[in-house]
Amino acid sequence: MIAGISTIGLGVSIGASLLQLIAVVLGGPLLMGLMVKIRARAEGRIGPPIRQPLLDLRKLASKERIHSEHTSVVFAVAPIALVASVAVAIAITPLVSTFPVLGRSADLFVVVFLILSGSVALALAGLDSGTAFGGMGSSRAMTIGALAEPALLVAMLALSIQAGSSNLPEIVSSTLAHPGWIASPERLLSFVALLIVVISETGRIPVDNPSTHLELTMVHEAMTLEYAGPELGLVLLGQAMRLGFLFALVANLFFPWGIASGSNPAGFLLGTVILGAKTVVLVTGVELIAISTAKLRLFRVPELLTGGFVLAVLAVVTGLVTR
Repeated sequence: MIAGISTIGLGVSIGASLLQLIAVVLGGPLLMGLMVKIRARAEGRIGPPIRQPLLDLRKLASKERIHSEHTSVVFAVAPIALVASVAVAIAITPLVSTFPVLGRSADLFVVVFLILSGSVALALAGLDSGTAFGGMGSSRAMTIGALAEPALLVAMLALSIQAGSSNLPEIVSSTLAHPGWIASPERLLSFVALLIVVISETGRIPVDNPSTHLELTMVHEAMTLEYAGPELGLVLLGQAMRLGFLFALVANLFFPWGIASGSNPAGFLLGTVILGAKTVVLVTGVELIAISTAKLRLFRVPELLTGGFVLAVLAVVTGLVTR
């Protein structure tokens, strides 16, 4: 892998990472719009167009910045930190190509840390506003994150045991070289665990309801009530990017076929199209399950996340036993 990076050149790696970043920046909001559209169709409504989140971001970018007099610099910096942390994770992760820039640093621990950094920044912003609902949302989000992040880390660790490396490009390349791994027990267990974690991290049903307007049931939305204008747009963009990134990461870790493994620009474009198709299929399946599922009570959410953590631990144990 390291030799491959030096062979294709730094410029090609930078180009692949930029393509990944553009794909997720545009694709994340479109995936959110697709989820809303699927739910609307299931309920017998037409629903907004799939591009509506992009239109909302454009509208918010043209509005005035409004801050509460009680907020500090944390409130203003948090949206930038959220978008920046997700952008770095996207740039170094193998989504379109197995040779992203700084691919040697794309360790699963680094990626999990970057995702957690964005969540912590948003939680601090919710506390910084000094409102009851902001503090409540931050508290709930950190409670869920404290259970979801270990499950995410352990589930990805199961994949690293099988590949013999915690480097994400190495894991993807090893899966391409050994397609039979897809049907292994540790892969199936870690796949279910990662889906549970992604659902909780992106605030989807049954963990959270992104379309609710009831403050007492909000989790992720409660932290952003005080934001408006361009800063609200940055928060929504960061959340959309994180949703697109996590679903794309799961799709590539378990179904990496189509990802570019060379320096051909046509391969990068084909990899982008295939990545989009895989992500859409995965998102559609998750949303169809969410439509038929009721939102869990807050005190039942730890049970779901604990189940995901147990599945991740079983995946690690199975990988060690069958190694």
